[in-house]
Amino acid sequence: MRKRVKADRLLRAFRRAGRRAHLVGTVEAGVIAALDLEGRLFTVLEGEVLNRVNLEAVAGQSTRELYLNPGGDGLWPAPEGTTLGYQYAAGAWRVPPGVRSARYLLAGVRDQGAAMTAEVDLVNNQGAGVPALFGREISVEAGPRKIRVTVTESIVYLGTRPLSEGEVSLAPWSLCQFDCGPGCEVVFPAADRAAVWDLYEPPAVGRLIWEDGVCRATTDGSSRYQIALAAEIPWLEFRDPRAGLTVRRSAGPPPEGQAYLDIRDAPPAAPPSGKGVRYSVYSDTSGFMEIEAAGGCPRRLEPGAELKITVVTEFVKT
Repeated sequence: MRKRVKADRLLRAFRRAGRRAHLVGTVEAGVIAALDLEGRLFTVLEGEVLNRVNLEAVAGQSTRELYLNPGGDGLWPAPEGTTLGYQYAAGAWRVPPGVRSARYLLAGVRDQGAAMTAEVDLVNNQGAGVPALFGREISVEAGPRKIRVTVTESIVYLGTRPLSEGEVSLAPWSLCQFDCGPGCEVVFPAADRAAVWDLYEPPAVGRLIWEDGVCRATTDGSSRYQIALAAEIPWLEFRDPRAGLTVRRSAGPPPEGQAYLDIRDAPPAAPPSGKGVRYSVYSDTSGFMEIEAAGGCPRRLEPGAELKITVVTEFVKT
């Protein structure tokens, strides 16, 4: 089990690297917003960072050939693959340079809250350019051995030309990372097994455990997989018995006129499917996992359109 990073150590690492960070709340209970590191959010409770932390990414530089995944909670554009995704515009998979080099500016600060924005130019797998403004509005509520973090994620289309659904698909996508190992799992209510499906091969859905309307997915680092959860799933929860930690995420629906979309990491020649994803679970063999929440997209993307989703993440130490 990787030792947790102290909040003050992470803040010092940002200062040494010459990268800006903003603390919402306190070093005992709050969120460190990494303004110069993709706008990643790191939740802190009892002085410790609960999310996965990659200190190498704080001081290092990601490239097309080597991506230093920072950990924390990131805002990415969905979809990842298919003809309308953003990870294969240069052929091979890569994190878009606009995302990995994003530098956020504080747009507002208040007691127990902050808002930040960054301009991110995107290019999808068909070569269509999508200038955008990413936004993250954060608020925290802390209590004994628990903290609730609410983030409204937004992407505003800055282009001057309307884009049809055949040209562009775009949604805010929140990916919250944790170290994982033996005993770790994700649970969620699911009465209908058709509401859960695989996004990767080999399939993982057949290895899920279903009991009394609840599904359990092992995230112990033994296999790499990603599963999608449909709109009717109300929440999902990561459980780490080694650390005595549970993390529940719930996301409101996208605004009227915006629909969930196919976020999967499919080859860039593959067309999007009609299956919209509300949540997803990613498990990696390198010892980390993600609980993810996605927003929606309208059929026609008009100039100035705002794509938005509010995600509530509740961390409890048991």
